[in-house]
Amino acid sequence: MNTFLKNLGLILVAIGAIILIVCFFTGNVNENGYLIAGAASIIVGIIAYIVINKRIA
Repeated sequence: MNTFLKNLGLILVAIGAIILIVCFFTGNVNENGYLIAGAASIIVGIIAYIVINKRIA
């Protein structure tokens, strides 16, 4: 379980990047919902990575 928690932030960042890449290739770059979801996932992932690795280590 600790391995999953350590990688949770990176997984969220990867999901956010995938959302943004898919939006680019499908042409949905003008729809704010997808862009906000991708950006929020990346930001939450970075914060989670920092906080979780600081507490586990």
